[in-house]
Amino acid sequence: MLMVLMFLMIFVFGNQAIANWLAVSLNTVFYPLIGFDGSFPLVTLILAGIIVVFLSSFFNSLFTDWKKMGEAQELSRAFQKEISKARKEGNTNRVNKLMKMQPQIMKKQTDASSGMMKPMIFLFIFIVPIFMWLRYFLGGLDHYFFTVPWGDGASLFYKPFLMQAWLWLYLIFSMVVGQVIRQGLKWITWTDWWKSTKGKILPSAK
Repeated sequence: MLMVLMFLMIFVFGNQAIANWLAVSLNTVFYPLIGFDGSFPLVTLILAGIIVVFLSSFFNSLFTDWKKMGEAQELSRAFQKEISKARKEGNTNRVNKLMKMQPQIMKKQTDASSGMMKPMIFLFIFIVPIFMWLRYFLGGLDHYFFTVPWGDGASLFYKPFLMQAWLWLYLIFSMVVGQVIRQGLKWITWTDWWKSTKGKILPSAK
């Protein structure tokens, strides 16, 4: 499934006709909502980042069992600690016994992280098109400069290193805000309200 999604993503981004059609279609929704007639591109960039980060974090929390993942991580740490201790002591018998347990440890880790692949579907359906619209929106601006401490005319399309400035701003903001949103959602997932809500959205999770 992941390989299929990656192929579709490459195909959509590589096909300019499809990319333009998606961007123009989304423009009818997002331009009046967060476009501000192109007057505040940085605000639009920030709001688009919040939407993308929130959606990705929400779906990630929806399909991820953080308790199971935490247990798997603790089990893995304990296993690594024990096997390192046995090797330092030269306890070959203990090492062999632990190595026989390794497949079970790895299976628990795989089961705990399997839910993290499902949000990729929603990433492609919702989040990638928003990103494509953002690129389309910024490309159509008449003025695309913003003020920085060292100057008044920094271009959103200036390429300081590998990527354009607007993409760097988007990534930096998304990482900072994303941490806050993800930690908040992770805390919410421990509440009874979330368990009830998740059970209604995903009946199989009960």
